[in-house]
Order: sequence, then structure tokens, then C-alpha cells
Amino acid sequence: MTKVFRIGLLGASRIAPTAVLAPVKSVPGFTVTAIAARDPARARTFADQHGVPAVAQDYATLVAREDVDVVYNALPPVAHAPWTIAALEAGKAVLCEKPFAGDAAEARAMVDAAAVRGLVLIEAFHYRFHTVIRRALEMLGRDEIGAPRRAFAEFYAPIPRNPGELRWSAEQHGGAIMDIGCYPLHALRTLLGGEPAVKDATIQWEGGVDAETRADLAFPGGVEATIACSMTSERPAGALTIEGEAGTLEIVNFMAPQYGCRFTTTIGGEKVSHPTDGPTTYEAQLAHLHQVLTGAAVPLTGGADAIANMAAIDAIKRAGGG
Repeated sequence: MTKVFRIGLLGASRIAPTAVLAPVKSVPGFTVTAIAARDPARARTFADQHGVPAVAQDYATLVAREDVDVVYNALPPVAHAPWTIAALEAGKAVLCEKPFAGDAAEARAMVDAAAVRGLVLIEAFHYRFHTVIRRALEMLGRDEIGAPRRAFAEFYAPIPRNPGELRWSAEQHGGAIMDIGCYPLHALRTLLGGEPAVKDATIQWEGGVDAETRADLAFPGGVEATIACSMTSERPAGALTIEGEAGTLEIVNFMAPQYGCRFTTTIGGEKVSHPTDGPTTYEAQLAHLHQVLTGAAVPLTGGADAIANMAAIDAIKRAGGG
């Protein structure tokens, strides 16, 4: 019989319906029991709209509830560290949205809090759990394109400068590299299997946040790489390419293959298209979370990985004058 874990939502966020409420209907082992928001009225509206059974008075009440086993932290990034740690101290596992923290120091404090209590803490890099990335990792592990020599990953998403938009707020730990650039950075770290040194970074700063960032990185083994992200692009776009000694691997829309993806390799002049089927990234994420909670798998994100990704973001900001 599948063990069922009860999820409490921190924040009436725009991502929660996609990341949790929809996939929980098709992934066995979870149910959503409660929600808390900064504005209780907003939490009530959200609960009524999405069928969440209970509304907690505030964040502290939510993380302390006896009918919550896992806290999904989708609050603004500035609240990731304090409320993730509070949930862990209350004995709850946590699925924390990206960016994991405000910086590497906060990330380390979060990871330490989970380790001390022996609790699960996973960063919600949903793309990482999809079959496309898993297949790409297997190909690279078999040296199908040879030793990597050059890599490029990008993610562009137009973010309107609306009043209250947290991604344009320095106080909320917004910015392109935090909100969207974290994906190509994490993807290259995952696929290349190492930690980069930042060679250079060009950042367009606006009001204390980066509107656009481009960083040149050096990975172990002599792999030169570049990541790019922007909140001012005309339309969304994202892709990654890894050039090896024997061929090239390319994934267009590696972030969410369920919305359309092209995954190809070109080896010896022959271009081959690879399958992109599988559950949605969010279904795969919940399935992985359940495996980790039941001891059937080790976490693919969080822990040292989350600290390292934040440390790389910190280094990119410094190199770009932040």
C-alpha cells in the first residue's frame, strides 16, 4: 500500500496549482491538506478555488499543523530560508522552490537544519526529474558525444515590471539569474558533473537586480561554458547545447519538455532525434519526492547541490559588479 504524505502549502502562489495541485491528482502518495498566505483572505479564496481543505491562520500555524508532513515553500525567495528552517524545526520535510535561498550562506543554514533533524529537503528544480534530462545524463555517461569541450545554456522569459512583481525587487531576492538563470546554471552543473569557476560576467543592473546576465564559466576537464538569461526578452526561449569531441547534444526547452521539446544528438554528421515523452516535470518531481521520503531514492537536488548552485550564483553576481 502506498504511504500517503500530507502537503501544506506556504503561500497562495501562482506556481502551486501547476507544481503541486495538478500533479498530486495523478501521482500516488500525496494529498494537500492546508494552505497559509500572508493575507488570510487570499488563502481562503485560493483554498476555495482549488479545493484545499484547511486554511491556516499564518505561516507558523501551517508548519506546526499535525496534518502536514511536507511543506511546499513557494514564498518569495527572501522567505525561503527562514520558513524552510522553521518547517524543518517543526519536524516537516520541505520541497522548496528555486532559487533555493538568498545566497550560499542561507542555503548552507537550510541544509544544516535538515541534516541535524534527518529530514528531507529538496529544491524544486522540476526539470531535473524528467526523463529528458535523465536520458541526456545517460548518454553523456556513455561518452556518446565524446568528452565535453564546450557548452551553452540559456533561458529568456519576459517579466513585466508590474508593481509588486517580486522578480524586479532586490529586497525579495529577485533578478534574472535568481529566477530563471538558475535553470541553465543548474542544468550545466548537472550534465557536466562539476562545479564551475566564473571567468567573467556581464550584467545589466536595474534597481538592484539583474535584468540580463551572461556569464562565462570554466568547468573541470577544460570545458568552457556560457550561460545567459534575461527578463527583458520579447518572448520565452530556452535551450542547452553540449559540444563533445565526437558530437553535439542539444535540448530545446529542457526546462519543461511537456510543453514542447526537441532533443537531438549530432554524431559523425548524423543528426538523431531522441524521445521527449514521459510524465510532466512536476509529476516526476512529486514521484521523486515520494521515493526519497520512503527511502527508495536519494535526493537529486538540495543538500550540497543546492549550496553549490547558490555559490555559483553569488560568484556570477560578484563578477558582474553585484
